[in-house]
Amino acid sequence: MAPGRVLVVGAGLGGIATALRLAVRGHSVTLLERGERIGGKMNRWQQDGYTFDTGPSLITMPDVFAELFSLAGADIHRQLQLRRLDPVASYRFADGSSFRYGQSLPLLQAELQREFPYDIEGFHRLMALGGRLFELSRRTFFADAPGEPPDPSMAGALKFMPLRHGWGNYDATVRSFVRDERLISFFGRYATYVGSSPYQAPATLLAIPYLEYAHGAWYFQGGLYSLVEALHALLLQHGVEIRCGASVSRIIQRNGGVAAVSLEDGMELDGDIVIFNGDSARLPMLLGESESPTEDRRSMSGFVMLLGIDGKLPTQPHHSVYFSDNYSLEFDQLSGITNGGPSFPDDPTVYVNMPSASDNTLASPDCESLFIMANCPADDDWNEEKTQRARRLVLQRLQRSGFPDITDRIRVEQLWTPACISSAYDMPGGAIYGQDSHGWRNTFLRPANRHRRVRGLYRVGGSSHPGGGTPTVLLSAAIVDRLVERYEGA
Repeated sequence: MAPGRVLVVGAGLGGIATALRLAVRGHSVTLLERGERIGGKMNRWQQDGYTFDTGPSLITMPDVFAELFSLAGADIHRQLQLRRLDPVASYRFADGSSFRYGQSLPLLQAELQREFPYDIEGFHRLMALGGRLFELSRRTFFADAPGEPPDPSMAGALKFMPLRHGWGNYDATVRSFVRDERLISFFGRYATYVGSSPYQAPATLLAIPYLEYAHGAWYFQGGLYSLVEALHALLLQHGVEIRCGASVSRIIQRNGGVAAVSLEDGMELDGDIVIFNGDSARLPMLLGESESPTEDRRSMSGFVMLLGIDGKLPTQPHHSVYFSDNYSLEFDQLSGITNGGPSFPDDPTVYVNMPSASDNTLASPDCESLFIMANCPADDDWNEEKTQRARRLVLQRLQRSGFPDITDRIRVEQLWTPACISSAYDMPGGAIYGQDSHGWRNTFLRPANRHRRVRGLYRVGGSSHPGGGTPTVLLSAAIVDRLVERYEGA
């Protein structure tokens, strides 16, 4: 069968990567994006000399990115300046102590000895468990879609299966290795990387801190949107037609398979294969099966402050985290165990990304660009009162943790609420990762990449298998590429 015409709905990182892979394979590909430019949540905002990445702020597994470029005949190191961040981040705890998490093993050992002398062995044993879980996932979960015939080579992955631990609750497993509440909070933070609570997520997510520990945290000079710009050039080079401002209103079916998509302006585009790179909760609406998004347990959203400030912050690192006084209470409020329903916490843990500490292209001289974020529940119902309360609580936490007072130095400000995220990216509640990763079912049985009923329809991206995170989304694209080859004969 000759390569068919492919319509990719959504130009997030997963849609971009899938479009590029299929174009390289010889398909005619059209990439449809409802927004003004491609990138999805990996995007950029600029004002008055300040530049902000509005989504991911670092990457792991750089080899996955390099492989995509190589497939398209390019060398990522010639296209982009990739920098390893060291330290990865500075963590400030409620008692005023801090932990500088670096990549140099001798320096890391010294830092662990300084702050957590009784948990050094437990720290490394926990990372080793994460390594086994990662290798098991890499050879199985990340290698193919659920429900597909297993590759016989996967049998070798069984040697990485942990005999103990790894199969229970995330927080409980961490506590079985380390005792210091500060270090427990440090590990708990990684569950939020996929929009989940460490108190409800499975221990298999310990593969996430291992990835940073073993493979490093990386940054593209010029901001992470420079990756999207480089991929945009490769898409054009391989003949992909890119249409921005093209909002898809319906996926049209004939004889049990996809036939076309209809745009909101009434135009129809024929296609043999449709790749959906959006929130899986929206797909039934596009198929005409539902008038509202499907109900699922939504991942957390975020409250984001983009601040351009006057003056330098010379002591601030590229990445820093400021923990709340009571981490478990914070997640009780986020999940709705207290307060009668999910709510923005009274004392949020705050993440600060200041890329201008490493990259002088993102702010004017003697200025800084700050991306500040706190977790919050997925919720479309945000008003100005909620927004200003969240802003006040975030700044209060920073000041209580010793962050410099920047209140009178703010020159540029943009606030993103879950409602903003929902509207910008068509994600119900602003849930950044689609469904949460609480429990085994939601973690390992995410929406399948190949639609079980509609022939020629595929899902890619963070809300489908194998889940969220920039490298994981690229693995999702690789899986869809193989499925198209397997089932569409091209």
